[in-house]
Amino acid sequence: MTSRRNFLAGGGLALSGAALVTKAGAAAVPEAPQQGSSATAGPLAPPNGRPYNPVVTLNGWTLPWRMKDGVKEFHLVAEPVVREIAPGMKANLWGYNGQSPGPTIEVVEGDRVRIFVTNKLPENTSIHWHGQILPNGMDGVAGLTQPGIAPGKTYVYEFTARYAGTFMYHPHGDEMTQMAMGMMGFWVTHPKDPRQHAVDRDFVFLLNAYDIDPGNYTPNVNTMLDFNLWTINSRAFPGIDPMVVRKDDRVRIRLGNLTMTNHPFHIHGHRFEVAGTDGGWIPRAARWPEVTVDIGVGQMRAIEFVADNPGDWAFHCHKTHHTMNAMGHQVRTMIGVDQKGLAQKINDLVPGYMAMGDKGGSMGSMRMALPENTLPMMDGRGPFGPIEMGGMFTMIKVREGLARGDYRDPGWYRHPEGTVAREWTAAAPDTVRAPGQAGASEAGAPAATVRRGGHGEHGGH
Repeated sequence: MTSRRNFLAGGGLALSGAALVTKAGAAAVPEAPQQGSSATAGPLAPPNGRPYNPVVTLNGWTLPWRMKDGVKEFHLVAEPVVREIAPGMKANLWGYNGQSPGPTIEVVEGDRVRIFVTNKLPENTSIHWHGQILPNGMDGVAGLTQPGIAPGKTYVYEFTARYAGTFMYHPHGDEMTQMAMGMMGFWVTHPKDPRQHAVDRDFVFLLNAYDIDPGNYTPNVNTMLDFNLWTINSRAFPGIDPMVVRKDDRVRIRLGNLTMTNHPFHIHGHRFEVAGTDGGWIPRAARWPEVTVDIGVGQMRAIEFVADNPGDWAFHCHKTHHTMNAMGHQVRTMIGVDQKGLAQKINDLVPGYMAMGDKGGSMGSMRMALPENTLPMMDGRGPFGPIEMGGMFTMIKVREGLARGDYRDPGWYRHPEGTVAREWTAAAPDTVRAPGQAGASEAGAPAATVRRGGHGEHGGH
């Protein structure tokens, strides 16, 4: 639940660019709302200023503001937070106003904005407003355009949101550590005319990744590529909420990528148009249809589609390791290896040990004791059994008859009779071989040569 606290900060000298708030001025710093829940908060209708169609942040929330002398004032507090990655696992992260990622900031094209940033971290920080066209001194690069914000200090950034579009914010101060700890947030600048680019439901989320060993709570911040938790807004499936939409709604999903690799996001059951980048909106005549959009490092993409196909549709990164949780990197392939004897010997020493992967890697139905504070590689359950995806995976639930602002989970889709894939129980047809391929296996020749080998790194992802 959202609660409200006041954070005041001590002062210093006025600086070029981002300005240090003085003690006298600190009394004028707006309150900094906090969010403790990891559930998806509903859209925040603008209480003042120009109207717009608000977004919904998946497993997140939007930061309220104060209007003062025609300026929208926000207050972000950089601080340690505890984020539940999914039920059964929590992580010690750094974020803003009680959560990682921080709250989404929503403004309107042309708005004058003033953002107070209080640092409650143990080291200097800054905030870069990713994609914004603004005065150089407001760009948030510690050492280049401003001093780092020291612990306990508050800085203020002020600029005009010049262009409508999709943006992010994140530190450019010790960024490898601070972004690996979860410091990031979403920014949406709406067009002046709310009818422009209007959709019925507008979702936003950031792609991020962590390397947290089983039993640990704090990410390994020096990991470069071998992350083991691939997340949407610092949540891994089944901890990620579905995106609930009404049949025939026009839906927009805005995605930002602040990991160290690209993510090809794929939708099931629909085609979409790539409608926007972090550079702005793509003219309608130039948009192109896709079922997968690749989101590079540091990029934003907005996709749009009409939800005309009822059901529970998967939406996920198409890199297979990115739809798994707590992924190990030194696990050898054991397909075809008889482990029965080995498993028995290990069970004598470690009761409950399970031999893994002699027929494949599917682990959706496997259960064994886990180390403290870690997640099964796949753990979600659906109406037909275990859902064999995790990590960067969620669902789009398309339903008829929902109210316009109803985002509640409607439960599992009820398929019309005869529309679910089923087992074929009649006689199987004879196998038909392609000409010229009948001899090799029948003559006893191996169908393939299996080479024993180690597991290579997939550092490039």
